[in-house]
Amino acid sequence: MSTANKHRHLNRWVLLCLLACMSVGMAHAQTRAWLDRDSINQGETVTLNIETDQSTAPDYTPLRADFALSSQNSTRQMHVGNGAVRNVALFAVALSPQRTGTLVIPALRVGNAQTAPLQLVVGQAAVASRDSNALAFIETDVDDSQPYVQQSVGVVVRLFFATQLASGELVLDTPAGASLQRVGDDRTSTREINGRRYNVVERRFLLVPERSGPLQVKGARFSGQGVGGFFDDFFGRDSGQLSARGPDQTLQVRATPADAPQPWLPLKGLQLRYTAAPKEGRTGEATTIVVEATANGVTKAQFPELPVPSLGDSAQVFAEPPQYDETFDGGSPQLKLTRRYSIVPQQAGALTVPGIRMDWWDVQAGQARTATLPDLQVQIEQGAGGIAAPPLVQPAQAATAVPNEALTVAGATARPWLWPALAAGFALLWLATLIWGLSRRTAPANGEREVPRRAEAQGARYSQADLRRALDAGGLDEVVHILATMAGVEDLDAVIARLDDEPQRQALERMQRARWAGEGDVAAARTRLREVFRQGPRWRGQAVAEKPVLDPLYPSQR
Repeated sequence: MSTANKHRHLNRWVLLCLLACMSVGMAHAQTRAWLDRDSINQGETVTLNIETDQSTAPDYTPLRADFALSSQNSTRQMHVGNGAVRNVALFAVALSPQRTGTLVIPALRVGNAQTAPLQLVVGQAAVASRDSNALAFIETDVDDSQPYVQQSVGVVVRLFFATQLASGELVLDTPAGASLQRVGDDRTSTREINGRRYNVVERRFLLVPERSGPLQVKGARFSGQGVGGFFDDFFGRDSGQLSARGPDQTLQVRATPADAPQPWLPLKGLQLRYTAAPKEGRTGEATTIVVEATANGVTKAQFPELPVPSLGDSAQVFAEPPQYDETFDGGSPQLKLTRRYSIVPQQAGALTVPGIRMDWWDVQAGQARTATLPDLQVQIEQGAGGIAAPPLVQPAQAATAVPNEALTVAGATARPWLWPALAAGFALLWLATLIWGLSRRTAPANGEREVPRRAEAQGARYSQADLRRALDAGGLDEVVHILATMAGVEDLDAVIARLDDEPQRQALERMQRARWAGEGDVAAARTRLREVFRQGPRWRGQAVAEKPVLDPLYPSQR
């Protein structure tokens, strides 16, 4: 082979080596991405790593559609090889998936380069128990697995965790066909289980089913950030992410029994007792009776007011607003209601105060019951301000027993003109009161109607904000109670009669049919109630704006 050919072969070999080295260098300089795991469970985190020679950080914006981002880190290194010096950056970010299934890690822009898409399989979170010795687990207690419609069901969620938490969130979703509200503050404690010490957070909820049938209650979920140790953080062995999920439960909601008393009051127990029961009193003076009701399995919004005893013309009864004390004992709501009654007798003698009677449904025994108080017998004496009728004296007996002088004094003492004078005085006072009242009364203008005072006085107890809160989160009985109080009436039929807006009346009738007759969806009926009562109820006889006394300061130009 000639020398020229040898040089040509050598040049070709050198050129091929250079091209190979350049391709290797280019391959090392490519931007690439990878996951530390290809499959995880919901509530866990995965780390996305990106290596690049670009000088800018990756754009993580496309990841936020399916992931929550945390713990972003970056390092830069210098590599010398094949006669070249390269700067390589390594980026890492922790991803928490927001849903289950096969998720796609989209291509990310890194300067002028782009990563390749990746896939991540996210499974359902495993339900750990106290026997699994897990770092965190959730237990859920429901006090009645077969409740009735509109029955208050206590739900207690307990989170157990065996580490220190920097942050965390405990969530229990509201099931379809029921209302759910949190009750009270969290309770914290510590327990030792299987030789491991756990911190415990207990949270209580009140669940009220709105329709009969199966009710699916999803398990509570927890996600948080633990406080890792120094070596865990230094060597990257633990990201500090902590998650747990409670078991799902299905409740079988029973319909209202056909023979149940109305109004419908499902309870676990009801007791009535007198805390003040006087035996005697005086006419014209108030005698106080205090009644206490203790109910198990109900809240203030669902419990009706204690009735007021009727005494006719023999006495007047003034009932004070009830006082409530709500607690949560043993996973079930407890209510203690106290009400005071002031009774003013109008005449002396024996006064019978009828005992209070309340019908309710025993959810544990499945039968109707009645809580009653015995009648009170109160002996009424003549009060100091009263005028007793004089005793009758037979003339013949008086003549034989008392001399004439005594008869003259007795006649003077009896003052036969006293009763006519008192009657005339009372008549003058009544006439003066009538004239004074007529002088203060102003006739309403033409076309205007006076707003009933009773509705104003009663409705002042609740505002439109209270009605909106009940429509959003309260029970339907609470909505009816607030509307009845605002209208100053006793029941739903009277509320419908007082409303001046046809859509509002129709919405209430639709709600009643959905609840008790099974016609339609209760959730849809509640949604319709929110729509028509968004601006508040419109009552019949609503007062119109009064004409201003003074003319406008700047009259309109004509």
